[in-house]
Amino acid sequence: MFTNELKKGDMVKLRNGWKARIEDNMKGNTRLATVYGYCEEMGSVYSHDIVHKINADSTTTPIEYTPAQLKCKERANAFGF
Repeated sequence: MFTNELKKGDMVKLRNGWKARIEDNMKGNTRLATVYGYCEEMGSVYSHDIVHKINADSTTTPIEYTPAQLKCKERANAFGF
């Protein structure tokens, strides 16, 4: 599954282990999400930081990235992120 296929309301697991709920139906390098970490907050999340979709039965589906998202990840890594 690609990050562009995620829909509003889908639960995902982020690279840092936190969970998030997708809040938009957009495609691209960033997605709007409510992140459940130390506190609940809403903001933009890089698509390459989404690693799994959490299904309704609590199973997970791994996420694949588009070439543009992989290029964005390489640029972010070059700056130490």
